Amino acid sequence: MTQDAPGGPTTRNDEEQDAPTRPEARLDKAVRAAEQALIEFEIALETFRVEVENFSRLHHQKLGPMYARLDELDAQIAEARAAATGDPEDLRKAQDARALVMPMPGVDELFHDWMDSDGLSPEAAAMLTDQPVRAPKRVRPSEEARKLYRELARKAHPDLAQDETERARRDEFITRGNAAYGLGDVGRLRELAGEWSAGPVPPEQQLSESEELYARLEWLSQHKELLTAVAKELEESAIGAMLRMAPEDPDRLLEEIAEQLLAQVAEREAELSGLVQ
Repeated sequence: MTQDAPGGPTTRNDEEQDAPTRPEARLDKAVRAAEQALIEFEIALETFRVEVENFSRLHHQKLGPMYARLDELDAQIAEARAAATGDPEDLRKAQDARALVMPMPGVDELFHDWMDSDGLSPEAAAMLTDQPVRAPKRVRPSEEARKLYRELARKAHPDLAQDETERARRDEFITRGNAAYGLGDVGRLRELAGEWSAGPVPPEQQLSESEELYARLEWLSQHKELLTAVAKELEESAIGAMLRMAPEDPDRLLEEIAEQLLAQVAEREAELSGLVQ
């Protein structure tokens, strides 16, 4: 006969709760927690990478003509001053200023617009696939786009794959998700969410042997170190530093820079007008 506990009869559930947890079960729980933490880190890193690349592309598209105008005005001002003084030093400065307007492109500059962190820029990829080029409209995708992307990445992330076939399927799928997120394409992200939900159900993760779980934890740790290095490189880049100046509204930062450039253009035009009169 079973001895009743002071608080009542002992049940099977009580006995199961009192039983020691298997070491493999605790390790499996640690692996799952590490996987989710790494996925969240990768989502944050991808979000920042998208902002850096979008800011760089929009900075070039929107502000490039203003920088070119400033260079041209600087050259004209230097040339007007040299023509007025005839001073050899002024002539040298005019030549230097004109050289900045029409620099000889280097190899890196020639191919700059073809390369990004994924190997090809959206413009180059569109050319190779006969797709229309779609530039991002904003530096930071909308809140809805960010929410949809986070949900998609949490479900379809390649790190959750149990075999290479499943990993390849997830890699291809999340690449399309990253592209849609980079453009802030809410409609496309919704389509991808529906596609994933309608697709094959990934198998449930089974308890692995302790050696496999330890190896998995080691891989996750190494992968996090690599991602940390990538994040540091992005943060220390020139564009990354600019984005840290306006973490809440990077799109507004572009507008502020444009306003400053327009003021500089007006100043240069006034200076040039005074020299040629």
